[in-house]
Amino acid sequence: MSQSAEVRHRGAYGVWIVALLVYLLAVFHRSSLAVAGLTAAERFDISAAQLATFTMLQLLVYAAMQIPVGLLVDRFGPRRVLLTGALTLTLAQAGFAFADSYPLALVARLFVGMGDAMTFICVLRLVNTWFAPRRIPLITQLTGMVGQLGGALAAVPMTIALRELGWTRSYLIAASFGIVLSLALVLVVRDVPGGRSVRGPAMSVTRIRASLTASWQQPGTRLGFWTHFSTQFSATTLALLWGYPFFVQGEGLSDHTAGLLLTLMVGVMVVAGPVLGLIIPRHPWHRSSIVLGIVGSIVTVWTAVLAWPGEAPLGLLIALVVVAGIGGPASMIGFDLGRTSNPSDRMASATGIINQGGFIASLLLVVAIGLILDWRTPGGGSDYTPTAFRWAMSFQYVLWALGILQIWRYRVRTRRKIMAENPEEYGRVPL
Repeated sequence: MSQSAEVRHRGAYGVWIVALLVYLLAVFHRSSLAVAGLTAAERFDISAAQLATFTMLQLLVYAAMQIPVGLLVDRFGPRRVLLTGALTLTLAQAGFAFADSYPLALVARLFVGMGDAMTFICVLRLVNTWFAPRRIPLITQLTGMVGQLGGALAAVPMTIALRELGWTRSYLIAASFGIVLSLALVLVVRDVPGGRSVRGPAMSVTRIRASLTASWQQPGTRLGFWTHFSTQFSATTLALLWGYPFFVQGEGLSDHTAGLLLTLMVGVMVVAGPVLGLIIPRHPWHRSSIVLGIVGSIVTVWTAVLAWPGEAPLGLLIALVVVAGIGGPASMIGFDLGRTSNPSDRMASATGIINQGGFIASLLLVVAIGLILDWRTPGGGSDYTPTAFRWAMSFQYVLWALGILQIWRYRVRTRRKIMAENPEEYGRVPL
Protein backbone atom coordinates (compact mmCIF):
# COMPACT_ATOMS: atom_id res chain seq x y z
CA MET A 1 0.00 0.00 0.00
CA SER A 2 1.36 3.42 -0.94
CA GLN A 3 1.84 6.18 1.60
CA SER A 4 -1.01 8.24 0.14
CA ALA A 5 -3.34 5.23 0.28
CA GLU A 6 -2.31 4.60 3.89
CA VAL A 7 -3.04 8.20 4.87
CA ARG A 8 -6.43 8.04 3.17
CA HIS A 9 -7.21 4.81 5.04
CA ARG A 10 -6.49 6.43 8.41
CA GLY A 11 -8.53 9.46 7.41
CA ALA A 12 -11.45 7.25 6.48
CA TYR A 13 -11.69 5.75 9.94
CA GLY A 14 -11.40 9.15 11.61
CA VAL A 15 -14.25 10.56 9.52
CA TRP A 16 -16.34 7.45 10.10
CA ILE A 17 -15.83 7.37 13.88
CA VAL A 18 -16.89 10.99 14.40
CA ALA A 19 -19.91 10.62 12.09
CA LEU A 20 -20.76 7.34 13.83
CA LEU A 21 -20.74 9.04 17.25
CA VAL A 22 -23.21 11.61 15.94
CA TYR A 23 -25.45 8.77 14.76
CA LEU A 24 -25.08 7.03 18.16
CA LEU A 25 -26.19 10.24 19.87
CA ALA A 26 -29.16 10.51 17.49
CA VAL A 27 -30.27 6.98 18.44
CA PHE A 28 -29.85 7.92 22.10
CA HIS A 29 -32.12 10.94 21.72
CA ARG A 30 -34.58 8.90 19.63
CA SER A 31 -34.76 6.21 22.36
CA SER A 32 -34.57 8.44 25.44
CA LEU A 33 -38.35 8.46 25.87
CA ALA A 34 -38.54 4.65 26.09
CA VAL A 35 -37.80 4.46 29.82
CA ALA A 36 -39.43 7.83 30.51
CA GLY A 37 -42.83 6.92 29.07
CA LEU A 38 -44.59 6.42 32.41
CA THR A 39 -42.86 9.52 33.85
CA ALA A 40 -43.93 11.55 30.81
CA ALA A 41 -47.53 10.34 31.19
CA GLU A 42 -47.54 11.66 34.76
CA ARG A 43 -45.59 14.88 33.99
CA PHE A 44 -47.93 15.95 31.19
CA ASP A 45 -51.06 14.16 32.51
CA ILE A 46 -51.73 12.36 29.23
CA SER A 47 -53.34 9.12 28.00
CA ALA A 48 -51.66 6.20 26.24
CA ALA A 49 -52.71 7.53 22.84
CA GLN A 50 -51.27 10.95 23.66
CA LEU A 51 -48.08 9.35 24.93
CA ALA A 52 -47.82 7.38 21.70
CA THR A 53 -48.17 10.65 19.80
CA PHE A 54 -44.67 11.64 20.96
CA THR A 55 -43.11 8.69 19.19
CA MET A 56 -45.64 8.79 16.35
CA LEU A 57 -44.72 12.39 15.54
CA GLN A 58 -41.02 11.67 15.84
CA LEU A 59 -41.24 8.66 13.51
CA LEU A 60 -43.55 10.45 11.09
CA VAL A 61 -41.10 13.31 10.68
CA TYR A 62 -38.19 10.87 10.39
CA ALA A 63 -39.88 8.81 7.68
CA ALA A 64 -41.18 11.83 5.78
CA MET A 65 -37.74 13.43 5.66
CA GLN A 66 -35.77 10.46 4.34
CA ILE A 67 -36.11 11.30 0.65
CA PRO A 68 -35.67 15.08 1.12
CA VAL A 69 -32.58 14.46 3.25
CA GLY A 70 -31.12 12.18 0.56
CA LEU A 71 -31.63 14.95 -1.99
CA LEU A 72 -30.10 17.53 0.39
CA VAL A 73 -27.04 15.31 0.81
CA ASP A 74 -26.68 15.10 -2.97
CA ARG A 75 -26.92 18.89 -3.19
CA PHE A 76 -24.96 20.15 -0.15
CA GLY A 77 -22.83 17.19 0.94
CA PRO A 78 -23.12 14.93 4.01
CA ARG A 79 -20.94 17.11 6.28
CA ARG A 80 -23.24 20.14 6.19
CA VAL A 81 -26.41 18.08 6.56
CA LEU A 82 -24.96 16.01 9.42
CA LEU A 83 -23.89 19.16 11.28
CA THR A 84 -27.38 20.63 10.85
CA GLY A 85 -28.85 17.42 12.24
CA ALA A 86 -26.55 17.40 15.29
CA LEU A 87 -27.37 21.01 16.17
CA THR A 88 -31.10 20.41 15.66
CA LEU A 89 -31.01 17.40 18.00
CA THR A 90 -29.15 19.37 20.66
CA LEU A 91 -31.61 22.26 20.67
CA ALA A 92 -34.63 19.96 20.49
CA GLN A 93 -33.53 17.81 23.44
CA ALA A 94 -32.80 20.94 25.49
CA GLY A 95 -36.29 22.17 24.66
CA PHE A 96 -37.74 18.84 25.76
CA ALA A 97 -35.92 19.20 29.09
CA PHE A 98 -37.72 22.47 29.85
CA ALA A 99 -41.10 21.56 28.33
CA ASP A 100 -43.79 21.88 30.98
CA SER A 101 -46.83 21.26 28.79
CA TYR A 102 -47.88 18.61 26.33
CA PRO A 103 -47.91 20.92 23.23
CA LEU A 104 -44.38 22.23 23.96
CA ALA A 105 -43.12 18.68 24.46
CA LEU A 106 -44.66 17.65 21.13
CA VAL A 107 -42.85 20.46 19.32
CA ALA A 108 -39.57 19.37 20.92
CA ARG A 109 -40.02 15.74 19.83
CA LEU A 110 -40.91 16.91 16.32
CA PHE A 111 -37.48 18.55 16.05
CA VAL A 112 -35.82 15.49 17.61
CA GLY A 113 -37.25 13.48 14.72
CA MET A 114 -36.07 16.11 12.24
CA GLY A 115 -32.50 16.09 13.54
CA ASP A 116 -32.48 12.30 13.76
CA ALA A 117 -33.55 12.05 10.12
CA MET A 118 -30.42 13.93 9.03
CA THR A 119 -27.88 11.50 10.49
CA PHE A 120 -28.02 7.96 9.13
CA ILE A 121 -28.14 8.75 5.40
CA CYS A 122 -25.18 11.11 5.86
CA VAL A 123 -23.14 8.42 7.60
CA LEU A 124 -23.95 5.90 4.85
CA ARG A 125 -22.88 8.41 2.19
CA LEU A 126 -19.57 8.97 3.98
CA VAL A 127 -19.03 5.20 4.25
CA ASN A 128 -19.68 4.77 0.51
CA THR A 129 -17.27 7.61 -0.27
CA TRP A 130 -14.37 6.77 2.03
CA PHE A 131 -14.26 2.94 1.96
CA ALA A 132 -13.56 0.38 -0.76
CA PRO A 133 -16.69 -1.37 -2.15
CA ARG A 134 -15.71 -4.74 -0.69
CA ARG A 135 -15.64 -3.23 2.82
CA ILE A 136 -18.91 -1.29 2.57
CA PRO A 137 -21.32 -4.13 3.68
CA LEU A 138 -19.30 -4.81 6.85
CA ILE A 139 -18.78 -1.12 7.69
CA THR A 140 -22.50 -0.51 7.12
CA GLN A 141 -23.42 -3.28 9.58
CA LEU A 142 -20.87 -1.97 12.07
CA THR A 143 -22.44 1.47 11.71
CA GLY A 144 -25.85 0.08 12.57
CA MET A 145 -24.37 -2.00 15.40
CA VAL A 146 -22.52 0.83 17.14
CA GLY A 147 -25.35 3.25 16.53
CA GLN A 148 -27.73 0.97 18.42
CA LEU A 149 -25.57 1.38 21.52
CA GLY A 150 -27.38 4.69 21.82
CA GLY A 151 -30.44 2.65 22.74
CA ALA A 152 -28.49 0.96 25.55
CA LEU A 153 -27.32 4.33 26.84
CA ALA A 154 -30.94 5.44 26.86
CA ALA A 155 -32.10 2.44 28.92
CA VAL A 156 -30.52 1.84 32.34
CA PRO A 157 -28.49 5.11 32.55
CA MET A 158 -31.54 7.24 31.69
CA THR A 159 -33.64 5.27 34.17
CA ILE A 160 -31.12 6.06 36.90
CA ALA A 161 -30.74 9.69 35.80
CA LEU A 162 -34.48 10.31 35.81
CA ARG A 163 -34.76 8.83 39.29
CA GLU A 164 -31.76 10.63 40.78
CA LEU A 165 -31.60 13.91 38.84
CA GLY A 166 -35.14 14.50 37.65
CA TRP A 167 -36.56 15.26 34.23
CA THR A 168 -34.95 18.61 33.34
CA ARG A 169 -31.40 17.89 34.46
CA SER A 170 -31.39 14.44 32.84
CA TYR A 171 -32.43 15.73 29.43
CA LEU A 172 -30.14 18.77 29.62
CA ILE A 173 -27.12 16.55 30.28
CA ALA A 174 -28.15 14.41 27.31
CA ALA A 175 -28.43 17.50 25.11
CA SER A 176 -24.97 18.77 26.11
CA PHE A 177 -23.17 15.91 24.33
CA GLY A 178 -24.38 17.33 21.03
CA ILE A 179 -22.26 20.46 21.52
CA VAL A 180 -19.06 18.43 21.83
CA LEU A 181 -19.82 16.21 18.85
CA SER A 182 -20.80 19.16 16.66
CA LEU A 183 -17.38 20.69 17.30
CA ALA A 184 -15.65 17.37 16.51
CA LEU A 185 -17.68 17.08 13.32
CA VAL A 186 -16.56 20.53 12.15
CA LEU A 187 -12.90 19.72 12.85
CA VAL A 188 -12.64 16.15 11.55
CA VAL A 189 -15.32 15.21 9.04
CA ARG A 190 -14.77 15.85 5.33
CA ASP A 191 -17.10 15.00 2.48
CA VAL A 192 -14.37 13.52 0.28
CA PRO A 193 -10.67 12.70 0.74
CA GLY A 194 -9.66 15.68 -1.40
CA GLY A 195 -11.88 18.35 0.10
CA ARG A 196 -13.75 19.38 3.22
CA SER A 197 -17.09 20.08 1.58
CA VAL A 198 -18.63 19.34 -1.81
CA ARG A 199 -21.73 20.64 -3.55
CA GLY A 200 -23.76 18.77 -6.11
CA PRO A 201 -25.68 20.34 -8.98
CA ALA A 202 -29.04 21.90 -8.33
CA MET A 203 -31.80 19.39 -9.00
CA SER A 204 -34.92 20.40 -10.88
CA VAL A 205 -38.33 19.03 -10.00
CA THR A 206 -38.26 17.00 -13.20
CA ARG A 207 -34.90 15.44 -12.36
CA ILE A 208 -35.97 14.64 -8.79
CA ARG A 209 -39.17 13.02 -9.99
CA ALA A 210 -37.29 10.97 -12.59
CA SER A 211 -34.74 9.74 -10.04
CA LEU A 212 -37.36 8.75 -7.46
CA THR A 213 -39.54 7.06 -10.07
CA ALA A 214 -36.64 5.06 -11.48
CA SER A 215 -35.59 3.96 -7.99
CA TRP A 216 -39.10 2.89 -6.96
CA GLN A 217 -39.72 1.03 -10.21
CA GLN A 218 -36.68 -1.13 -9.51
CA PRO A 219 -38.03 -4.32 -7.81
CA GLY A 220 -34.82 -4.61 -5.79
CA THR A 221 -35.59 -1.23 -4.18
CA ARG A 222 -39.08 -2.41 -3.23
CA LEU A 223 -37.65 -5.66 -1.89
CA GLY A 224 -35.29 -3.57 0.24
CA PHE A 225 -38.19 -1.38 1.43
CA TRP A 226 -40.30 -4.34 2.56
CA THR A 227 -37.25 -5.99 4.15
CA HIS A 228 -36.72 -2.87 6.23
CA PHE A 229 -40.46 -2.67 6.93
CA SER A 230 -40.78 -6.25 8.20
CA THR A 231 -37.68 -6.70 10.33
CA GLN A 232 -37.32 -3.49 12.31
CA PHE A 233 -40.66 -2.45 13.78
CA SER A 234 -40.87 -4.92 16.67
CA ALA A 235 -37.51 -3.91 18.19
CA THR A 236 -38.01 -0.23 17.38
CA THR A 237 -41.39 -0.10 19.11
CA LEU A 238 -40.05 -1.87 22.19
CA ALA A 239 -36.98 0.37 22.34
CA LEU A 240 -38.67 3.69 21.63
CA LEU A 241 -41.77 3.56 23.80
CA TRP A 242 -43.76 0.44 24.63
CA GLY A 243 -41.12 -2.09 25.73
CA TYR A 244 -40.69 -0.71 29.23
CA PRO A 245 -44.45 -0.40 30.01
CA PHE A 246 -45.08 -3.83 28.43
CA PHE A 247 -42.49 -5.58 30.59
CA VAL A 248 -43.47 -3.74 33.80
CA GLN A 249 -47.26 -3.59 33.53
CA GLY A 250 -47.92 -6.34 31.01
CA GLU A 251 -45.49 -8.95 32.35
CA GLY A 252 -45.06 -7.89 35.98
CA LEU A 253 -41.29 -7.28 35.89
CA SER A 254 -39.45 -4.77 38.06
CA ASP A 255 -38.19 -1.48 36.64
CA HIS A 256 -34.62 -2.77 36.86
CA THR A 257 -35.33 -6.05 35.07
CA ALA A 258 -37.28 -4.26 32.33
CA GLY A 259 -34.35 -1.90 31.76
CA LEU A 260 -31.94 -4.84 31.61
CA LEU A 261 -34.09 -6.59 29.00
CA LEU A 262 -34.07 -3.48 26.80
CA THR A 263 -30.32 -3.21 27.27
CA LEU A 264 -29.93 -6.90 26.32
CA MET A 265 -31.92 -6.28 23.15
CA VAL A 266 -29.49 -3.54 22.16
CA GLY A 267 -26.57 -5.84 23.02
CA VAL A 268 -28.00 -8.47 20.66
CA MET A 269 -28.16 -5.84 17.92
CA VAL A 270 -24.51 -5.04 18.54
CA VAL A 271 -23.46 -8.70 18.21
CA ALA A 272 -25.80 -9.66 15.37
CA GLY A 273 -24.80 -6.76 13.11
CA PRO A 274 -21.22 -7.88 12.34
CA VAL A 275 -22.34 -11.51 12.06
CA LEU A 276 -24.87 -10.60 9.39
CA GLY A 277 -22.28 -8.32 7.82
CA LEU A 278 -20.01 -11.33 7.31
CA ILE A 279 -22.75 -13.75 6.22
CA ILE A 280 -24.52 -11.57 3.65
CA PRO A 281 -21.56 -11.03 1.26
CA ARG A 282 -20.96 -14.79 1.24
CA HIS A 283 -24.58 -15.66 0.44
CA PRO A 284 -25.93 -12.67 -1.54
CA TRP A 285 -28.48 -14.76 -3.43
CA HIS A 286 -30.12 -15.85 -0.18
CA ARG A 287 -30.55 -12.46 1.47
CA SER A 288 -34.34 -12.46 1.26
CA SER A 289 -34.44 -16.06 2.56
CA ILE A 290 -32.36 -15.00 5.57
CA VAL A 291 -34.78 -12.12 6.16
CA LEU A 292 -37.82 -14.39 6.00
CA GLY A 293 -36.19 -16.79 8.48
CA ILE A 294 -35.51 -13.96 10.93
CA VAL A 295 -39.04 -12.56 10.65
CA GLY A 296 -40.42 -16.07 11.16
CA SER A 297 -38.40 -16.42 14.36
CA ILE A 298 -39.70 -13.09 15.69
CA VAL A 299 -43.30 -14.08 14.96
CA THR A 300 -42.86 -17.47 16.64
CA VAL A 301 -41.46 -16.12 19.91
CA TRP A 302 -43.98 -13.26 20.11
CA THR A 303 -46.75 -15.84 19.64
CA ALA A 304 -45.40 -17.90 22.53
CA VAL A 305 -45.26 -14.80 24.80
CA LEU A 306 -48.74 -13.57 23.92
CA ALA A 307 -50.31 -17.04 24.17
CA TRP A 308 -48.67 -17.85 27.52
CA PRO A 309 -51.27 -18.14 30.31
CA GLY A 310 -50.49 -15.39 32.77
CA GLU A 311 -47.07 -13.74 32.93
CA ALA A 312 -44.49 -15.24 30.57
CA PRO A 313 -41.38 -16.74 32.20
CA LEU A 314 -38.25 -14.60 32.17
CA GLY A 315 -36.45 -17.05 29.86
CA LEU A 316 -39.13 -16.60 27.20
CA LEU A 317 -38.95 -12.81 27.52
CA ILE A 318 -35.18 -13.02 27.10
CA ALA A 319 -35.74 -15.06 23.93
CA LEU A 320 -38.16 -12.35 22.78
CA VAL A 321 -35.67 -9.50 23.08
CA VAL A 322 -32.99 -11.66 21.44
CA VAL A 323 -34.98 -12.41 18.27
CA ALA A 324 -36.44 -8.89 18.14
CA GLY A 325 -32.91 -7.52 18.53
CA ILE A 326 -31.67 -9.55 15.56
CA GLY A 327 -34.41 -7.90 13.50
CA GLY A 328 -32.72 -4.53 13.97
CA PRO A 329 -29.51 -5.27 12.02
CA ALA A 330 -31.47 -7.54 9.67
CA SER A 331 -33.20 -4.39 8.42
CA MET A 332 -29.80 -3.23 7.11
CA ILE A 333 -30.03 -6.00 4.51
CA GLY A 334 -32.59 -3.78 2.82
CA PHE A 335 -29.91 -1.18 2.09
CA ASP A 336 -27.65 -3.84 0.58
CA LEU A 337 -30.50 -4.95 -1.67
CA GLY A 338 -30.94 -1.34 -2.78
CA ARG A 339 -27.21 -0.87 -3.30
CA THR A 340 -26.91 -3.86 -5.64
CA SER A 341 -30.11 -2.99 -7.53
CA ASN A 342 -29.48 0.68 -8.39
CA PRO A 343 -26.74 2.68 -10.14
CA SER A 344 -24.60 4.99 -7.99
CA ASP A 345 -26.39 8.15 -9.15
CA ARG A 346 -29.65 6.85 -7.64
CA MET A 347 -28.26 5.59 -4.33
CA ALA A 348 -29.47 8.56 -2.26
CA SER A 349 -33.06 8.30 -3.47
CA ALA A 350 -33.08 4.50 -3.17
CA THR A 351 -31.62 4.65 0.36
CA GLY A 352 -34.20 7.23 1.39
CA ILE A 353 -37.06 5.12 0.05
CA ILE A 354 -35.83 1.97 1.79
CA ASN A 355 -35.15 3.73 5.09
CA GLN A 356 -38.78 4.80 5.27
CA GLY A 357 -40.01 1.20 5.47
CA GLY A 358 -39.18 0.26 9.05
CA PHE A 359 -40.15 3.63 10.44
CA ILE A 360 -43.52 3.67 8.68
CA ALA A 361 -44.22 0.23 10.19
CA SER A 362 -43.01 1.38 13.61
CA LEU A 363 -45.16 4.50 13.37
CA LEU A 364 -48.26 2.45 12.60
CA LEU A 365 -47.54 0.04 15.44
CA VAL A 366 -46.80 2.72 18.04
CA VAL A 367 -50.07 4.51 17.29
CA ALA A 368 -52.09 1.27 17.16
CA ILE A 369 -50.74 0.10 20.52
CA GLY A 370 -51.67 3.41 22.16
CA LEU A 371 -55.19 3.36 20.75
CA ILE A 372 -55.78 -0.29 21.64
CA LEU A 373 -54.45 0.20 25.19
CA ASP A 374 -56.87 3.09 25.73
CA TRP A 375 -59.69 0.99 24.30
CA ARG A 376 -58.96 -2.07 26.44
CA THR A 377 -58.02 -0.31 29.72
CA PRO A 378 -61.02 0.05 32.07
CA GLY A 379 -61.62 3.66 33.10
CA GLY A 380 -58.79 5.02 30.96
CA GLY A 381 -55.58 6.38 32.49
CA SER A 382 -52.19 4.69 32.39
CA ASP A 383 -53.00 1.64 34.55
CA TYR A 384 -52.73 -0.76 31.58
CA THR A 385 -53.61 -4.41 32.17
CA PRO A 386 -51.81 -7.51 30.84
CA THR A 387 -54.89 -8.31 28.75
CA ALA A 388 -54.82 -4.85 27.19
CA PHE A 389 -51.17 -5.34 26.26
CA ARG A 390 -51.91 -8.70 24.64
CA TRP A 391 -54.55 -7.08 22.48
CA ALA A 392 -52.26 -4.19 21.61
CA MET A 393 -49.15 -6.21 20.79
CA SER A 394 -51.19 -8.55 18.59
CA PHE A 395 -51.50 -5.75 16.02
CA GLN A 396 -48.00 -6.76 14.91
CA TYR A 397 -49.49 -9.73 13.04
CA VAL A 398 -51.15 -7.35 10.58
CA LEU A 399 -47.78 -5.79 9.74
CA TRP A 400 -45.95 -9.12 9.59
CA ALA A 401 -48.52 -10.58 7.20
CA LEU A 402 -48.25 -7.59 4.87
CA GLY A 403 -44.45 -7.52 5.02
CA ILE A 404 -43.92 -11.24 4.39
CA LEU A 405 -46.33 -11.18 1.47
CA GLN A 406 -44.53 -8.25 -0.14
CA ILE A 407 -41.03 -9.67 0.45
CA TRP A 408 -42.06 -12.88 -1.30
CA ARG A 409 -43.73 -10.94 -4.10
CA TYR A 410 -40.78 -8.67 -4.87
CA ARG A 411 -38.07 -11.26 -4.49
CA VAL A 412 -39.87 -13.24 -7.22
CA ARG A 413 -40.01 -10.11 -9.38
CA THR A 414 -36.35 -9.30 -8.75
CA ARG A 415 -35.21 -12.81 -9.68
CA ARG A 416 -37.42 -12.72 -12.77
CA LYS A 417 -35.85 -9.41 -13.81
CA ILE A 418 -32.34 -10.81 -13.38
CA MET A 419 -33.25 -13.91 -15.35
CA ALA A 420 -34.66 -11.80 -18.18
CA GLU A 421 -31.70 -9.42 -18.39
CA ASN A 422 -28.77 -11.69 -17.46
CA PRO A 423 -29.82 -15.34 -17.42
CA GLU A 424 -26.22 -16.51 -17.13
CA GLU A 425 -25.92 -14.61 -13.83
CA TYR A 426 -28.79 -16.43 -12.10
CA GLY A 427 -27.55 -17.76 -8.77
CA ARG A 428 -24.53 -15.47 -8.77
CA VAL A 429 -25.88 -11.92 -8.94
CA PRO A 430 -26.66 -10.40 -5.53
CA LEU A 431 -30.37 -10.33 -4.68
